[in-house]
Amino acid sequence: MIRAVITGTGSALPARRVSNAQLAETVDTSDEWIVERTGIRFRHIADEHETTATLGADAARAALAAAGAAARDIDLIVLATATPDQTFPSSATKIQALLGIDDCVAFDVAAVCSGFLYALQVADSMIRAGAVRRALVIGSETFSRILDWEDRATCVLFGDGAGAIVLEARESDAAADAQGVLAVRLHADGRHNQLLYVDGGPSTTGTVGKLRMKGREVFRHAVVNLAAVLTETMAAAGLAPDAIDWLVPHQANARILDATAKKLGLSPEKVVVTVDRHANTSAASVPLALDTAVRDGRIKHGDLIVLEAMGGGFTWGAAVVRF
Repeated sequence: MIRAVITGTGSALPARRVSNAQLAETVDTSDEWIVERTGIRFRHIADEHETTATLGADAARAALAAAGAAARDIDLIVLATATPDQTFPSSATKIQALLGIDDCVAFDVAAVCSGFLYALQVADSMIRAGAVRRALVIGSETFSRILDWEDRATCVLFGDGAGAIVLEARESDAAADAQGVLAVRLHADGRHNQLLYVDGGPSTTGTVGKLRMKGREVFRHAVVNLAAVLTETMAAAGLAPDAIDWLVPHQANARILDATAKKLGLSPEKVVVTVDRHANTSAASVPLALDTAVRDGRIKHGDLIVLEAMGGGFTWGAAVVRF
């Protein structure tokens, strides 16, 4: 059978790093308040020359270098983002041009914080079907552009950044110890639109809009949904939760990460946490955390990793991958 194998990871962050103390100079908040409620200490904010596409291209270049692959080898680019450079064309095609690729399949996926999992499923399916051999799966966001900087309940939570992986088709058997994507499960429930959304868009207000969130309700749904989908995806892969070497979750809030791990009976030492350094980077947070743990040596070849996320919509999902 054909499996999609991760052969390289990469990430990119804007040059400007903003601490909680710096944020408190312009927002009615404090370092203590933010850390206690979220675990966040820093976030990166894009300048006028940094966009979702430029950050995504930088992350893609790093992933290609790690994979030992050239841009011309890529057949598919799937970009997960809720903050594209333009309404159209897709920011994936802008990344394609920045990488110097003349022709490949390229498009965006919009599932907010779960977007990277959705993009991974699309690329995995196309590789398994034999439509492509090598894919770039990217999550890139500039959420600073859609934040209400007078709303201290939300503006302290988010940052900008990008993460990417190279997926390659490899011949494999059906064993659970084989390298590659073993199972992905995705969900959505649009009844919860008003709990986490942006109050604008081309078809409604004709504006970009600003992010709005009811934090307590989102927290409650996140813990229940993430634990359920992780268990579901592990079962689909024919594995028990205690087989997990590393959980790489969406970096939304340290309390959500802790509560999800406890609900699953996972040791905190098995959870990759970068929310303190990057804040919530939406679709970029899972690949950012993955790249961080790969480059610092925690995640090694052969490890069983689980990626999971939940975002506005609601959308949520998980993927089991043998790295």
